[in-house]
Amino acid sequence: MSIPHLFHRCSKPINFIRKTLISSFESQNTIYALTEQSNLFSTTSNRIQASTVSSSDIIEVSTISQLIGQQHWRELKGILKETDHNEILRQLIDSNADASVILQYFEWLGRNYGVPHSLELYCRMFHLLADAKLYPKIRKLLNDLVKNGNHSVSSIFHTLSVVGNRLCVNSIVVDMLVLAYVSNSKVDLAVEAFTRAGPYGFRLSVLSCNPMLCALVDQERIEVMQSVYKEMIRRRFQPDLITFNTLINGLCKFGQLQKAYDLMEDMEFWAISPSVVTYNTIINGYCKKGRVGRVYKADALLKEMVSKKICPNEITYNTLIDGFCKDRNLNAAMELLKEMQIQGINPSVVTFNTLINGFCNDGKIHEALGLRDEMTGSGVTPNITTYNVLINGYSKEGKVNKARELFDDATTRQGLAPTSITFNTLIDAYCKAGKMDEAISLRDSMIERKVSPEVSTYNCLIAGFLSNNNGNTEEAHKLLNNMEECGLKADSVTYNIRIRALCRTGESRKGVKLLDEMLKVGLNPTHVTFNTLIDGYCSEGNLRAAMTLRSRMAKEGRRANVVTYNVLIKGFCNKGKMEEANQLLNEMLEKGLIPNQTTYEIIKEEMLEKGFHPDIDGHVYNHLGTS
Repeated sequence: MSIPHLFHRCSKPINFIRKTLISSFESQNTIYALTEQSNLFSTTSNRIQASTVSSSDIIEVSTISQLIGQQHWRELKGILKETDHNEILRQLIDSNADASVILQYFEWLGRNYGVPHSLELYCRMFHLLADAKLYPKIRKLLNDLVKNGNHSVSSIFHTLSVVGNRLCVNSIVVDMLVLAYVSNSKVDLAVEAFTRAGPYGFRLSVLSCNPMLCALVDQERIEVMQSVYKEMIRRRFQPDLITFNTLINGLCKFGQLQKAYDLMEDMEFWAISPSVVTYNTIINGYCKKGRVGRVYKADALLKEMVSKKICPNEITYNTLIDGFCKDRNLNAAMELLKEMQIQGINPSVVTFNTLINGFCNDGKIHEALGLRDEMTGSGVTPNITTYNVLINGYSKEGKVNKARELFDDATTRQGLAPTSITFNTLIDAYCKAGKMDEAISLRDSMIERKVSPEVSTYNCLIAGFLSNNNGNTEEAHKLLNNMEECGLKADSVTYNIRIRALCRTGESRKGVKLLDEMLKVGLNPTHVTFNTLIDGYCSEGNLRAAMTLRSRMAKEGRRANVVTYNVLIKGFCNKGKMEEANQLLNEMLEKGLIPNQTTYEIIKEEMLEKGFHPDIDGHVYNHLGTS
């Protein structure tokens, strides 16, 4: 029934009441009669008004629901001009209208009117959508809520509980909330939500906790990762394979290899079998984070996984091959290549590039080229990385012409696009060979090919011009200016190159000025920076300045290393100050620094052969006796 019709039906009683009141007043009737008639009028009016509001609300909610369902947004705008939009939203929620219809209205208000929804309305929407099992819609709303960042974790938890003390539904919402925080890179808030969920009794799942653990690993917050895992176990979570693989990856990243292996063994307690990914992660940890010789432990893990019927894949073999190559055990690397092929796993371009790089680093360029040929013969096409490695191999041997032949073969005959690494490797080779014209020409060719020179490109060229053979400071300064014009800033390597050049020519004092300049522009001096300057002062015989720099080095947060002590010990020996040199040697050993081959050579050549026998631990002599 329409509102006008309702008023029409009620007009006769109103007129009747008015006439009665007038008649009673004119007849000077008793006050009692007047009061009774007045009460009758008031009661009837109130009933009419109540009836009008109630009918209006019912009609409005049903009309709005219908318009939303039919997507008649223009008509809806006309109706809602003078209304409280959020109040209508509350009425829709209370009316048990369809959840998807209410969500459309909720989102439409935000898009068209910029209506800020209260946290209470958000929480009511979460409950409504959860009842309708519209979980993707909850995730979207939570994502919007988290992006806005206007509400604290505690306020969200409190409001959820007040709106409806429904543990199961609230647990689902909070689980999704943790995931929303992680997805929006708000990991601290995710951890806070996880922590607060416990006292509230909200039950979370691995669907949110696994991504949170992964985010903590990416942020290198391993201690927090471990404490979260312990809390998960305390709350009787059921971890899955992804949980363990994530934790193991985090531990391996920080070199906690034994803990990672122990955790893999703990998987059996949860009736979870390690996967090839689990083993690959630990194998990679031993190959990259383990000390020299730890690759054998990784190889033992390969045998263990095979015994457990877990098939190694290409990543397993590539990781181990890379580990053995870095361990300079090329025979073991080649054995793995054969085993890989026997198992029916075809070596990829990554496999061959790893082996070729291993042989080039070992100075075996001929064997590396043989592998390149084997690679081509097995149907694997060499890429630009293959050529970069080979060019670098020839460059290390000083065979610049051979390196150039490979460069031309790659770029011309093979049609491969050279990268900045390709150019930089060959430019560096030319610079070290003193062929600066060819180096500059290659830099120009680099620009023509639309490959932007990097700071490392300029560093190679500057080092070339400042080398012993050239010492062309004018050209070096031109390159520095050219760098700035290209928007490139000198880095610590650039400064180290310039400092080394000054120290080599007996101008260590000027080198210290460059050290001061580094600090002014916000660059952190490295061990190389300080050791170069200390060496410069020692070569000039200025031992006091050298020791002062060592003190400054400590103040700048750089602990003296073996190279620092080697330089100082040699400097004092050259000045005939053997006792002082001996003191420095003992100081180095007391600080737990392990002498290297250079240390032993200094002891032998600068002390023993000159008739001075240092008063140090016996292990130094033992090493000398076996060398």
